[in-house]
Amino acid sequence: MRPLRIAVLAHIRHPIAEPFRGGMEAHAHQLVHGLADRGHDVTLFASGDSVVDVALRPLVPEHYDAVYPWHDFHGTDALNAHLDAAFEDCLPELAGFDVVHNNSLHRFPPRHAHSVGIPMITSLHVPPFGALQRAVHYADAPWIRYTACSDHLLQSYWPDGMTHRACVVPNGIDTSRWPVSQRGNGEAVWAGRITPNKAPHMAAHAARMAGIPLTIFGVIEHEDYFKDELRPLLSQNIRYGGHVSSDDLASVVSAASVFVFTPLWDEPFGLVAAEAMMCGTPVAAFDKGGVREVIGETGGALAAAGDTQALTGAIAQALSKDRLAVARDARFRLSAERMLSAYEAHYSAAMDAAKVENRVSTFERGDSKSASASAASRIAMNL
Repeated sequence: MRPLRIAVLAHIRHPIAEPFRGGMEAHAHQLVHGLADRGHDVTLFASGDSVVDVALRPLVPEHYDAVYPWHDFHGTDALNAHLDAAFEDCLPELAGFDVVHNNSLHRFPPRHAHSVGIPMITSLHVPPFGALQRAVHYADAPWIRYTACSDHLLQSYWPDGMTHRACVVPNGIDTSRWPVSQRGNGEAVWAGRITPNKAPHMAAHAARMAGIPLTIFGVIEHEDYFKDELRPLLSQNIRYGGHVSSDDLASVVSAASVFVFTPLWDEPFGLVAAEAMMCGTPVAAFDKGGVREVIGETGGALAAAGDTQALTGAIAQALSKDRLAVARDARFRLSAERMLSAYEAHYSAAMDAAKVENRVSTFERGDSKSASASAASRIAMNL
């Protein structure tokens, strides 16, 4: 397709920078660089402490978790006002782009796109919550498309029947950054945010019962959880390896014999599991949320969520998987190239629909920039 001017709106809890705090940050980084590699002119709207090789438009000087820690301020008027101000401020600028890819998790962008006819793709990355679900149900127009990273997540947003403008686009992995290894080193790896609903302590218990060494990687998001639940389990065979870059993580994941994935929340996807499979490293995982879709038929073995004994058995099953088959399947289903091609098709559809809408209602809306500004004011006042 022809080169486009694309605005990518990111969530601003964390910076879009290595080492990534989680899957959403890794996805946004992959998205903007993948689109730029395809010749598009990309501007990332994110926190000012993000580090990317495309144009950066800071929504806030630094990510909000540094100022309003999520676990202390989630749902508070202070944090909500901070987020509302950041996203309200950028809305008038969006009319200057061919298409907007919205990953913000905020209610303003889809409502604004609906009001002024801006072509927009909103990618859903977390289970539904009130404000966002109301916004996506309201903003149902031909020039607005929705994607979710798993069918499980998509159905949770439209439990009574989905709009035909919503579909699944699995998160994609840059295959060049995750090397395939035909043989494991006899050890297990766990990676993610160190927090109770990611449950690395259960991975530690299962690895101990399975008799396999385990190294845990990731940012410590809950200090008390790490101190009380995980640190007591650390030993010569169960160790914490710190929070490392994607390249360093890729090396250890590729070398491992099995990747252990233990979500206790309604996991939308599981990017770290997909990354492991890219290397041929099979995954032993709790069957929660969209995990089954990510693992597929060949990627590993599943256990009932929260069942450590069953996870021990899943580790044994995963170790028997054909690593080359694991890698082939993951690279076919979950590559960044496949994801980007799907997004480009949605961009085209949204832009074509917006052109039709603009021809019909140009007189009613008037100048797009003034319409954008007035729509932003309406949103701020009424939502």
